[in-house]
Amino acid sequence: MVMEGIISLTSLKPWSSTVPSQQHTAYSAKPLDTSPFPHNPDINDRIIFWEGDITTLQVDAIVHSACESMTVWSSMSNRLLGKAGFGLREELNNAVCHPGEVILTSGHNLPARAIIHTVGPTYNIRYQSAAQSTLHLCYRNVLQKAYDMNFSSIAISPINSVRLNFPPDEGAHIALRTIRRFLERQEECGRIVLKTVVIVTESVDTNIYEVLLPIYFPRSVEEEILARLQLTPDAIGGPAGEPIHPDRQIRIIDNPHHQLSEETTVVDLTDGGTFTQMQGDLDQQRLLGERPPLPTIDQCLVRDIHNKERYERLLRRAKTEDLSEVSGIGCLYRCGSDRLGRPVIVFVGKWFRFKEINLEKALLYLIYLLDPLVKGDYVIAYFHTMTSSANYPTFYWLKEVYNVLPYKYKKNLKSFYIVHPTFWTKMMTWWFTTFMAPAIKQKVVNLPGVEYLYSVISPNQLEIPAFITEYDMTINGIRYANQ
Repeated sequence: MVMEGIISLTSLKPWSSTVPSQQHTAYSAKPLDTSPFPHNPDINDRIIFWEGDITTLQVDAIVHSACESMTVWSSMSNRLLGKAGFGLREELNNAVCHPGEVILTSGHNLPARAIIHTVGPTYNIRYQSAAQSTLHLCYRNVLQKAYDMNFSSIAISPINSVRLNFPPDEGAHIALRTIRRFLERQEECGRIVLKTVVIVTESVDTNIYEVLLPIYFPRSVEEEILARLQLTPDAIGGPAGEPIHPDRQIRIIDNPHHQLSEETTVVDLTDGGTFTQMQGDLDQQRLLGERPPLPTIDQCLVRDIHNKERYERLLRRAKTEDLSEVSGIGCLYRCGSDRLGRPVIVFVGKWFRFKEINLEKALLYLIYLLDPLVKGDYVIAYFHTMTSSANYPTFYWLKEVYNVLPYKYKKNLKSFYIVHPTFWTKMMTWWFTTFMAPAIKQKVVNLPGVEYLYSVISPNQLEIPAFITEYDMTINGIRYANQ
């Protein structure tokens, strides 16, 4: 069977031949002294970044992100199985693949010689390190299988899945640095078998990879310097690109009733191999997608009472403690009212230095400012203008704040405007409001410029820093100035 629309590698540009894009750059709070991913033209020649249908590529192997039972469960699986034909279904009959493992089959009717199937993890914030390590193991085992089979080319699409709750940006970091380290290891060994790695994306992931690829595969010395400024220590990973979680180590002793002694063994749960061997463990069941039992009514009542008591304690502290170190930053303040008379809260993302600010004081100040206002309707205008990685709070901290705030905060919030959002912001907001804060999902509104706020907030009621207005004029012009 001959397929139409086959894409050969010779028709695609290597990464080294692409032109660096001009874009606003987010810098880390403390630039790294040296580059962990230096400019390497030879490695860049082996990378191809392409947006399209992976099943059309004429390569030695393509990667299929599947479920454990190898049944059809995604649009990509449907497309692949449909084009490969009945022979692939027969070959996968009764096959089982656990998270992190790989299975090799023939490509059958596809232009690819072979298909490497792997199963990505389900993401749970409580078992974040295990999920990240398993995803790294997927990429590492896929590349190793291609190497062992003497394949010279492989096409890889994102193995992590939003359906399994995995944040796409975290998945992209793991994918890119694992590929980079594997290609480096080939060079060090002096045996370059895998000569071409095609990173294939579809529209939902393209923007993320466009932003992150220059960090791990800089195309020039200048881009390497820029990457060094953007990288944070946790994005570097270990020698093979694996996630590093030094705080995730636990101690195991022969008798749990005894105190720790010198004979205590330290086990690092970030090791991918260790995690995949925990077949009978409850944590492994959760990571494979088995939902834990829902809390009972009594458990919900206890939780609500606990959160209410905690909020009351925080409110008392907010009214009595000195919060000037947070209020003086100016990242959060009351700013007039909207056209319906509802108070407007402004949050300036650039001035919220998450890694430097006292987070406990920040929560107290948030409560101090909002508690008198949330008894009625209110709106929030968040300006994402010119933010950097130093301004981004973790999902864990956001969830903690969201959970401790009483129901009136969510109920009376009528709109949450995000001004100057990026693609990354939209994806992360969608993920957070879908899986952590569904009560406010329909209240989030993304706005490309300040002028779009004026239909709901009068200009004389909106006080914002000058840099926001100046930035807005550079991208949107001054058409809103006289409104």
